[in-house]
Amino acid sequence: MKSIKGKASSSPPDTPAVSPSRRSSFYHPAEETFATILDYYGIEWEYEPRTFPLEWDERGNVIEAFSPDFYLPQQDLYIELTTLRPKLSTKKNHKLRRMKELYPEINVKLFKRKEMRDLMVKFGLYEQAAMIAGTGAQNQDK
Repeated sequence: MKSIKGKASSSPPDTPAVSPSRRSSFYHPAEETFATILDYYGIEWEYEPRTFPLEWDERGNVIEAFSPDFYLPQQDLYIELTTLRPKLSTKKNHKLRRMKELYPEINVKLFKRKEMRDLMVKFGLYEQAAMIAGTGAQNQDK
């Protein structure tokens, strides 16, 4: 389990605020961009700090689990990011529904592809927003 914590930064969002040692730990570039925005605004975060079992076999072994991308402790909120096109995100939506069934007390927010792009554009991160446009982003997502 990887748990990386973020702190406030004085760097503007378009400059890398995430330290190089933490940068290589992200699965997708959109996660790094999201962490940079959180750091800029002083929002405390943890990267993939917890895995939630979703399904077990007959022996009780976990066969399906879900690890949300970020946890924001001050908001008690998990964030999952996706750059998948809507018709390809069925598996991720299933995991989120299952998570809400099993862990109703856990708050999870899904940022979909369009929301991620809009957020990046809002903060002037046009290059990063272009990276999740088109089908090229599909090869890098979970």
